[in-house]
Amino acid sequence: MRRAVSDGRARGKAAANPEFRSFLDDLAVSEQALVAAALALGAREVPGWSAAEKRLARSACSRDSISAPASLLSPRPPRIPDVEDLRHLLEKGMDPLGEIFCQLRSAAHRRRLGATYTPFEIVDFMVSSLARQGVPRRVVDPGAGSGRFLLRAAREFPEAELVGIEIDPLAALLLRGNLAGAGLAQRSRVIVGDYRDAALTATGAIDGPTLYIGNPPYVRHHLVTPEWKRWLVATANGQGYRSSQLAGLHIYFFLATALRAQSGDRGAFITAAEWLDVNYGRLMRDLFLDRLGGTGVIIIEPTASPFPDAAATAAITSFRIEARPATIRFKRINALSELRNGQGPGIRRECLAAEARWSRLSEARPGVPAGYVELGELFRVHRGQVTGANRIWIAGKHSRGLPEAFLFPTVTKARELLQAGLVLADCRPLKRVIDLPPDLSVLGKKETQAVRRFLALARAAGADQTYIARNRKAWWSVGLRQPAPILATYMARRPPAFVRNLAQARHINIAHGLYPRQDLSEDYLELLLRFLAARVGISGGRTYAGGLTKFEPREMERITVPAPESIREPTP
Repeated sequence: MRRAVSDGRARGKAAANPEFRSFLDDLAVSEQALVAAALALGAREVPGWSAAEKRLARSACSRDSISAPASLLSPRPPRIPDVEDLRHLLEKGMDPLGEIFCQLRSAAHRRRLGATYTPFEIVDFMVSSLARQGVPRRVVDPGAGSGRFLLRAAREFPEAELVGIEIDPLAALLLRGNLAGAGLAQRSRVIVGDYRDAALTATGAIDGPTLYIGNPPYVRHHLVTPEWKRWLVATANGQGYRSSQLAGLHIYFFLATALRAQSGDRGAFITAAEWLDVNYGRLMRDLFLDRLGGTGVIIIEPTASPFPDAAATAAITSFRIEARPATIRFKRINALSELRNGQGPGIRRECLAAEARWSRLSEARPGVPAGYVELGELFRVHRGQVTGANRIWIAGKHSRGLPEAFLFPTVTKARELLQAGLVLADCRPLKRVIDLPPDLSVLGKKETQAVRRFLALARAAGADQTYIARNRKAWWSVGLRQPAPILATYMARRPPAFVRNLAQARHINIAHGLYPRQDLSEDYLELLLRFLAARVGISGGRTYAGGLTKFEPREMERITVPAPESIREPTP
């Protein structure tokens, strides 16, 4: 067989090819005739036939009017394509049987099984992107349809076994016909069944990595049977994940892939993008960051028609099983021509873990140059705890006798940070904040007596009636945060002061604490501190009357800083 045209753009526009359009326009086809065409292409050469496929084949071959490939054609002259025409179109990267199938069965009909056929340009991009990551031993498409992904992967990986799983017996027959017509029958298997419980390995283990690729069927939750919904919940819980029965069928396919794949296997699926944001997409987001090993997401706007039968946003999700990349690429495109225009910004996995809605992370972030990230990708910024009554909860004469274990050195005034310079090394000059445990029954006898005396004074002063105290788990427990490696002022007539907290001091609500989302080296923290001190002005905050500038936590997280791998000490 001649090697197919390698130009992805030509394949991506196959349906618009004049030759192909002429072929389709000249046909007057029934489903039986479509089966006859698949048989004429050699569908019987691909093993593993199901009983339903055999019935379709008998029905097609029993009708005299469709006993030959020519019966596909309307009697209209002058064009009379034959099996060689079909093979010729397959060689050119087209899918004549799949296109006819989509004409015969309406989008509403196909939607019951989630069958939406992927544009060739997306197929080409996904396969060629994965090809740059190595050669698989096996390629698996869990919802293969007529085989667009497998046919493209076969050209890219000439030694790989091809496995297609398809629940619709008619589509499975077309898949067999396409594989045979393309000369791939000897290394192909087609399984008619449900990917969630299909047995992929015929004999023994696979000696090498598997590539999972395709467009899993999109079926809304109300069409998923109760039995399978129970399977989702039980299976996810068994792996330590939480799930929702509102999840669509494509989420089941991601979970099934994470369960059956081996470390080092990789893949990419194109699905609806809703899992990025909705509550019932949490299972998918957890899988992406954990077992599935997500490496990147490309969000495709409906304007690009990623699903020809539905005006929906799509997501191409790439993964490598058990991978833990430090950054994950997110990109948003409005046209398929933008697929190859770079990878998009890298989002740190710790930032993703802290976010409930992911689609916004793909939006362009002006002012973030290459090698830089937003501070919020590296740190969570938290304002210090509100005590509700500093005169009571900052230790003094009224708290004498309280055990030292409940008195925590704490930054209680912004000037303490301003005076410290770049490093707060000594906690002895700081005041102590009283932070009692919520459960006082854990105290010893002497501790209990001292705490009770203090609480009687605090209650007499009204400390138990403040709004903050009444909304705490226990009114007497302030709940100080753990020491932050970096502390920062956030409201002054000057830029924020960033201070390395070597004293392990706590902080109340006069300062922000910067808590790393990942392990960061001491060298990086020192260089980052110098960068912040040298480069951060007041432009990112809110300026009030009188020139007072305030940085809320989210505003501070938007400060642009060098990424850990690229930071350099600022030049004078």
